[in-house]
Amino acid sequence: MATAVKIDVKEQNLLGAFQGFFKILLELEDIHALLVPQQLPVKGSVMPTLVTDPDQLDGVDPLAPAFPLNAARVVSRLTRKPMGGKVVAVLRPCEIRAFIELVKLNQGSTEELILVGVDCLGAYSNADYYRLAGENPREITERFYQNVLGGKGTQMDGVDITAACKACEHPIPDQADLVVGLYGVDTQSGLYVEGKTPKGEDLIQRLGLPAAETPPSREGAIGALVAERTAYRDKMFADTREAAGSLDQMAEYFSHCINCYNCRVACPVCYCKECVFVTDVFYHEPAQYLKWSRRKGVIKMPTDTVFYHLTRLAHMSTACVGCGQCSNACPNDIPVMEVFRTMAHRTQQAFEYEAGKSLEEKPPLSDFREAEFEEVVGIS
Repeated sequence: MATAVKIDVKEQNLLGAFQGFFKILLELEDIHALLVPQQLPVKGSVMPTLVTDPDQLDGVDPLAPAFPLNAARVVSRLTRKPMGGKVVAVLRPCEIRAFIELVKLNQGSTEELILVGVDCLGAYSNADYYRLAGENPREITERFYQNVLGGKGTQMDGVDITAACKACEHPIPDQADLVVGLYGVDTQSGLYVEGKTPKGEDLIQRLGLPAAETPPSREGAIGALVAERTAYRDKMFADTREAAGSLDQMAEYFSHCINCYNCRVACPVCYCKECVFVTDVFYHEPAQYLKWSRRKGVIKMPTDTVFYHLTRLAHMSTACVGCGQCSNACPNDIPVMEVFRTMAHRTQQAFEYEAGKSLEEKPPLSDFREAEFEEVVGIS
């Protein structure tokens, strides 16, 4: 029984190969729709699209170095109640891991869903991608994947992928039902597709594609990339602890925050229907501001910015997957991701937990563990 197949690539046209593969998936009788990134008619716009017609796949672009939103939120909306049909969702590894966290928080379901993950090559910030894409977004995608897979790196025209991508040690979508492999694969002739779950293996049997073996260079290529990303991540952690290791430093770090709450809106695992910071709790009376100002002589406006970020850190650090959308959404270019990833790494290590790794692993604080943190609570 084949657990991996090969997608032929003609004339080194990877996007054409993806388009053909997705068309095969969508033409299967029990697949009702495909959620996939596509180039939209709007200049330089790559967004998730829900496709039911196989002839509407001309713009598919899962390799675009664009990441305008984490689509875990979209999949959550599609699956929080029965859809009445099976959907295939094509996602980045961090989107899959964020969705796994949402499922564990009862914000989505995998019942009618097949997850297809593609090895992630990284992405530029929104501003950098829009500038690069210009009138030829498809050409930018082709240049990007040729550079990355050809060993020329991720920089193009003076810009590089985001810090979140350079610090991501999970570029392979191991939690997907189907994985489309790029690293260590001879993509000039074909793409490697592996079934990682019973769902994925069943789908592979029905695709009618030639069986394939794992490319011998794949493991080494992935190992080298993860080592490089981990080294960047660890340096980022050290630099961030030095820059924001105290309350005073945090105040300086977030001094440009304007309380727009874009980072909360963009975060895929920030799932509360109503945030306390947009309720009357933080809608202070006008006289209160004067009292605070008289007490100290001066106060920064708007207030509560550091408290807001500390609250989100306490709330979200166990579920953060490091996708970087918080920084991507910040209008003042505050490196929010660096603080959240640094704190999340420490928090998740403390709980021996990794966000998005497994549906079976319960989130920290969601169940009682008698032997947990005995050195803190003083139980012997």
